[in-house]
Amino acid sequence: MNLTELRNTISALYQTLYSSSIPNYVICLGFVFLSILTGRYTPGFVSFIIKRFAPEQGKTIYEELVSPIQKEFQVAGTLVLIALSLVWLQDYQGLYNFIKPFIDLAVTISIAWLASRFFRQLLRVYGIELIQRLGLEIDELLLVVETLGNVIIGFIAAIAFAQSQQINLVGLLTSLGIGGIAIAFAAQKTLEQLLGTIVLYLDRPFIQGEYIRVSLNPHSEDVFGRVESIGLRSTKLRTAAKSTLVIVPNSIMANLDIENITRGKKVMVLLYLDFQKFLEERERALVEQVIKESTDALFGIDPGSTTIHLFEPEGNSHKSGTRARVTFFILGSSENSIQLRKRLLELANEKISKELITYGIIFTMQDPTVYVDSPVTV
Repeated sequence: MNLTELRNTISALYQTLYSSSIPNYVICLGFVFLSILTGRYTPGFVSFIIKRFAPEQGKTIYEELVSPIQKEFQVAGTLVLIALSLVWLQDYQGLYNFIKPFIDLAVTISIAWLASRFFRQLLRVYGIELIQRLGLEIDELLLVVETLGNVIIGFIAAIAFAQSQQINLVGLLTSLGIGGIAIAFAAQKTLEQLLGTIVLYLDRPFIQGEYIRVSLNPHSEDVFGRVESIGLRSTKLRTAAKSTLVIVPNSIMANLDIENITRGKKVMVLLYLDFQKFLEERERALVEQVIKESTDALFGIDPGSTTIHLFEPEGNSHKSGTRARVTFFILGSSENSIQLRKRLLELANEKISKELITYGIIFTMQDPTVYVDSPVTV
């Protein structure tokens, strides 16, 4: 069935239901129930489209971009179908006008969240490889690009929702601009604190529950404590020694030198590589060299922390195979940056495999890789 036949079938079904004696609200409820059932198959529909336009790479694209965010696709697909089902409530104008804004808001949020997650996957899967091909260094600027992308997606979503509700954004922004000048003079300090709050939430130098050290005054000792809360106006720190509460305006906090103690952690990575043959001394040296060069050049790896231990597994007969245990530490300032480094590690594993294969050394890597969070002593 082509697109024209599908459109004609849907049109005929609509005319049949509309001319039937079944109340429209009953038909709407039926379509809502059908939307909930069929919305879960949205990833499969997306997979069909991808394979239709990219038959050779469709499976790879689906596994790398769509599969990790299947739930987001399911939620967005279900809400879009429910929104389409509301057409049967147009005869009940009061109920329709009451429900539609909430459904439109849910659809906008779900699509924006899906776009944000999809952009993140696109950046992690293809953005990193593109940067490497260009010969550029990969650092946390990638996370900044991701944040800016999310801000743009949120801005577009807000405009789309306003347009769907027929809100005059130009008039609203104009009135806010005129009123904002008056408010700026009347509440300058308050606005500074709110802007400081926005900076703290976007940059995320700390979150609630983390231990930080800040220098509030050059002539006084540093304040060390646990972040108890981040409010609209100020940040509250519970000091470690006295258990007193230090309240710092966000406008000041955004300009301070902050040492985040909690994020000074290392994640130990443990890899096991099983080689199909017993490695001679020359081959062992080659394996160690390739692994160290690949990991030391990786962004976010603690320099010099890579250790490699080659041994023959217990129970194996002599010269039946060699196992390598590789350990090193990943440094990260946040969970998001840790995930970025894990993605870089996957690419490093591929690089190690390709280099060793060129020397005729074949191995298999145990899955999954073991990550161990090192405890933080406070």
